[in-house]
Amino acid sequence: MGGRGMTTRIIAGIAAALALAAPAAAQDFNAAPPNGKGQQPAFPGQTRAPVMASDVALETQTVTAGLEHPWGMAELPNAKGWLVTERPGRLRLIGPDGKMSAPIKGLPKVDSRGQGGLLDVALAPDFAQSRRIFFSFSEPREDGKNGTAVGTGILDDAMTTLGETKVIFQQQPAWDSDKHFGSRLVFDREGMLFVTTGERSNPEPRQLAQDVTTDLGKVIRIPPDGQSAPGNPQIQNGRLEIYSYGHRNLQAAALAPDGTLWTIEHGPKGGDELNHIRPGVNYGWPIITYGTDYSGAPIGEGITSQEGLEQPVYYWDPVIGPSGMTFYDGAMFPEWKGQIVAGGLVSQSIVRLALEGDKVTGEARDLQGIGRVRDVAVAADGALMLLTDADDGALIRVTRK
Repeated sequence: MGGRGMTTRIIAGIAAALALAAPAAAQDFNAAPPNGKGQQPAFPGQTRAPVMASDVALETQTVTAGLEHPWGMAELPNAKGWLVTERPGRLRLIGPDGKMSAPIKGLPKVDSRGQGGLLDVALAPDFAQSRRIFFSFSEPREDGKNGTAVGTGILDDAMTTLGETKVIFQQQPAWDSDKHFGSRLVFDREGMLFVTTGERSNPEPRQLAQDVTTDLGKVIRIPPDGQSAPGNPQIQNGRLEIYSYGHRNLQAAALAPDGTLWTIEHGPKGGDELNHIRPGVNYGWPIITYGTDYSGAPIGEGITSQEGLEQPVYYWDPVIGPSGMTFYDGAMFPEWKGQIVAGGLVSQSIVRLALEGDKVTGEARDLQGIGRVRDVAVAADGALMLLTDADDGALIRVTRK
């Protein structure tokens, strides 16, 4: 199954140019009313930040199409291309010419029902020497249950086979659910691996986001061998791998320029949250949220704040459907330096946030209508890379026009 080459997305480029000429009102994604009736932000600027102009003309190229629900990607050193996961359980190499490899052998079986499957992929910090990669997936367990797991293995020189494969983390407890696996993988500056998990969505396991004897709805921090990491918070009665808790479904995570972790998690109907993660902190789900249930009913008591529970830095209502994020640090778009760039599944755009400390000062949505953006990354040359989540998904390169 081959790629479809470097086809220029002329329509998307024209749309981006038209957006530059459109009046600000036409681009005002803050016009839709919130779902959370009567809810108020805890502080000014916590939601609906001023709309930033999309003042850079963008061009998109489809590097490779024909990917089946791609989820995560990692750029190989020395311009060797990108590793890309597909949820049905395939890991592929996309070469610099856009050619798609056959599935790389050696990965474990995945449970690809619903939101599950082969999810994120990350290179070890010493990949150039070790050729070790890490991947997350929904792992089949007994009695039809499953859970988020992280595996690792050595990619051979031919980049066709993963060897010495082993699982280093298994979310506990397993659950009979096909939703909310979380699953972003981020290495910190000490070489420890952050793993984000979901709380499995259903009303019963949802409550376990607050239970520190479980791995549901948590940010996990482990060393590459999967044991508990030095420097983790000592949460009373908590599992040693837990770094923070009270999360819903974290599908976006990245290190800031100062080396700290930021995440964006899915809310229900409203209530997507940007959080600056600090060790041992409780981020509130499902006790507090700026979202409502899909039926329109309140979540729990319908409250948005409570003593001892952390407020999000920023939230969205209506949702963007966040998946994948990065702090832009490339040379191609100096105007974006230090901004958060996130994928929007529901917004079908890339979402940019300007920050001053822990305050969001502006939001832009670029390439609106490009499709469900599942992951974003900055290439070595500063281009922005996107994965679109579809039966016929694509790896897309975004450059200056």
